[in-house]
Amino acid sequence: MILRSFKRVRPRCLADLACFLLVAVFVPVTFIFQVTVVLPELMELFGFGYYLLFFIFFIGVFILFNLISNMMACMLVDTSINIELLKPPLDPVQRISWHKCDDCQAEVPPRCRHCDICQICVLKRDHHCRFTGCCIGHYNYRYFFFFLLYLAIGSMISSIMGSIFICLHLDIYWHLSTLLTVFAPAVSLALNANWMSFYLLICELSLLSFCTTSLLLVYHSDIFKRGTVVKERGTSRWNLGLHGNSQMVLGKRMHITWLSPFIRSDLPHNGINWETKED
Repeated sequence: MILRSFKRVRPRCLADLACFLLVAVFVPVTFIFQVTVVLPELMELFGFGYYLLFFIFFIGVFILFNLISNMMACMLVDTSINIELLKPPLDPVQRISWHKCDDCQAEVPPRCRHCDICQICVLKRDHHCRFTGCCIGHYNYRYFFFFLLYLAIGSMISSIMGSIFICLHLDIYWHLSTLLTVFAPAVSLALNANWMSFYLLICELSLLSFCTTSLLLVYHSDIFKRGTVVKERGTSRWNLGLHGNSQMVLGKRMHITWLSPFIRSDLPHNGINWETKED
């Protein structure tokens, strides 16, 4: 595994920076809100014991750890053509699938595509992720998938707990100004800045995050199980079956990779010489 330099990790455009800051600020703020505001009220309402409270807190820390660490791993792991000196194969049958990138001025292998934002070719390029500010490719797709998974799980739990919190305070939220906070949160906070409006904003962002990440997770799960990338959705050339496709993304120890991004799980291929289902 090769890590990228700091110059290549930082966001390269305003859209990348804005999306990165949204996650970097929203996730820890939401966790603090749930632990310090919502959880104590639920404990008082339902009579949670300290053992159950500790278990819920542990689950929250586990989700937060995997969410942030997978996001950072996705940003740091280099999946571009810089990680290895590319040598086109001598076999003319294999060489015909290689192509020249006019931007990089290099011969690149199949499934390798150039990113206009990152300004480099990426092995098995899927897409450019705004939230991580980097391209998702062969070596960091595992971390992107789990980042998306834990963000969806965390957002779902936060939405449920936030909804209960709002229901407990309907005497405060049951008025017209709540609609202003929902549809124009910036205007609402500017006109009436208070903690309850801020809490409502966090709950709203949690629900929006859950809906968005769930759709993305469904979309990428289909790509995942087919062994393709976004621009290859119409072909089954690279489909090696569910087990083979899963191993191609998660590595040889795929059954335990969900525990932590720090668990080593070597990929069966180097992102250059690809197997097809006919091989």
